Amino acid sequence: MALKMSAQKAAQPVEQGLNLGPKSTTWLNAIGIFTLDDLRRVGAVPAFLELRRAGFNVSVVMLYALEGALTDTHWLAVKRERKQELLAALQ
Repeated sequence: MALKMSAQKAAQPVEQGLNLGPKSTTWLNAIGIFTLDDLRRVGAVPAFLELRRAGFNVSVVMLYALEGALTDTHWLAVKRERKQELLAALQ
């Protein structure tokens, strides 16, 4: 039963992720990310970089929002140390 519930959660549309509104959902869909599982497979940093490459005007807030969607955390509550790790990974 736990496996079935886990599979259902993985198939959640990306717009059900915390921090992800209509605009960010449209952008993520444009780069091929349709579910939260897609986002987990890609990761916050690669997804952010792909959004930039696709020409979307994204700030680091989007990076934090993606990380928050993956961890079910509001983007403002992502720990400072994790934010620094994410920024370092952009380099």
